[in-house]
Amino acid sequence: MTTVTIRQAGSEPVQAPLPNGAYLIGAGQDCHIQLDKPDVSRRHAQLVISDTAVNIMDLGSSNGTFIGKSPDAILSNRMYPVASGERIRIGKYVQIILEREENAPPTIVRQEDMLKVEKGEIPVLNVSGVPENMRPIVQEIKRQAHKELLIRLNLKKMALSGISEEELNNQARNMIREILSQLNIKLPAGLSREIIEKELVQEAIGLGPLEYLIARDDITEIMVNGPNKVYVEHKGEIYRTDAAFADDNQVLASIERIVAPLGRRIDESSPMVDARLADGSRVNAIIPPLSLVGPSITIRKFSRTPLQARDLVNFGSISPEMVKFLSVCVAVRKNIIISGGTGSGKTTLLNVLSSFLPNRERIVTIEDAAELQLDQEHVVRLEARPPNIEGRGEVTIRDLVRNSLRMRPDRIVVGECRGGEALDMLQAMNTGHDGSLTTIHANSPRDALARLETLVLMSGFDLPLRAIREQVASAINIIVQITRERDGSRKVINISEIVKMEGDIITMEDIFVFRQTGWDSNNRITGVYEPTGSLPTFMEEIQRAKLDLDVSLFSKKK
Repeated sequence: MTTVTIRQAGSEPVQAPLPNGAYLIGAGQDCHIQLDKPDVSRRHAQLVISDTAVNIMDLGSSNGTFIGKSPDAILSNRMYPVASGERIRIGKYVQIILEREENAPPTIVRQEDMLKVEKGEIPVLNVSGVPENMRPIVQEIKRQAHKELLIRLNLKKMALSGISEEELNNQARNMIREILSQLNIKLPAGLSREIIEKELVQEAIGLGPLEYLIARDDITEIMVNGPNKVYVEHKGEIYRTDAAFADDNQVLASIERIVAPLGRRIDESSPMVDARLADGSRVNAIIPPLSLVGPSITIRKFSRTPLQARDLVNFGSISPEMVKFLSVCVAVRKNIIISGGTGSGKTTLLNVLSSFLPNRERIVTIEDAAELQLDQEHVVRLEARPPNIEGRGEVTIRDLVRNSLRMRPDRIVVGECRGGEALDMLQAMNTGHDGSLTTIHANSPRDALARLETLVLMSGFDLPLRAIREQVASAINIIVQITRERDGSRKVINISEIVKMEGDIITMEDIFVFRQTGWDSNNRITGVYEPTGSLPTFMEEIQRAKLDLDVSLFSKKK
């Protein structure tokens, strides 16, 4: 927090705290810091306070703005830094002193604070073209422009009237250009009016700063924590961006533009919603009172070009030998579960394995939000449906799994098992639907088995644990464990085969593993993918199917 002290000739000093933001200083009624003096211009100066600095810019005043003891007035249209405790003179008779809390006497550093320091700051990814120190002034301009835009142009009414998107865009752009010219706020050097105009148009009729981020193929996840904190995952690492919404209302407007075409809603009575963008990207939104930081949006980007097996090999996520083995497993109709944590790449790997499915077979895919991109000709895509506004009409993954059994599928691909549908999936795998694929949230192959048992119990049937494990052992053949490493990379760290039941325990054999060897000069994990020396128990099936798989593939390297 920054404390401001205002000293005017003939008046007692006034002191008040100022949060981060942009503040107009002048004699005008619209100024945040109003100074009723004859030598103070109507809009005299612009003060910008951020976490890292305090800057001031003269707005072409008649009597000048001065910093410190300098006799020369600062130039207009340029931002100047102000040190804590330094005096700012507005005209002849007004002095402003700003003091920041970081200059307070040092305190004892606690252990928990040391941990925060060691973690370091999140790096900033520049996407908007607005310098960080100028973002507060841009936000202030956008807030003022939005108020005026709502008065002059009812965009929602125009959109509902059937006006074309191009005409709506043109009318909004012309009105915004007119409003910006009338606001009469001088911009600092290096900040163009076109950038502010573009952001205003995006927020008026589009998705705001999300437009920047959705258009970039190198961003895989977008996370909005309120209007001023927009984060992304870029090349496996979290970045804070320099983009921002004008206020909470603009974040809400973006959420409504995403969910409205899908027949969904979000408000205080229904403050959470799942949806997807036109390109298939998965969206989750949650708003106050559940979110204490303001409206929050999480977008899992949908790749325009599906990743292929060779892409995962090039990324170092899997070895060519492991790809070869998995493609053979799909060909001989082995049931495969992909296990991993959130954001580890399960769906991407599922999409790659699905690409190995034969073109002549009937494939049924079942997902919460349709993400799989299969090139095969004979594919039926099913998607679950949430309840409507009245709480009716819900169709769950479990309902779709049951229905798919009546659709004569050769293969069933379930995007993720997370509930009672696990039991139906196991029964399908045990009753002639071999070669099915699905994913599950778990941190290891053994954890995946335990989670399957839990999900089966969620189906509502009071089954003995041994009966569940027998179902699992006979239904599942291969578990592929994928993980997101500390450096942001995704790696398949285990390919394990479920062998048999020994007593009440399901036994597994690792076929391939990833062994970490260290870190490279770019702070990336290094390691090797290697076979364990164990042969899969279905080698005879592979040979009978006349598939090309050399046994030396499984030989342990010396």
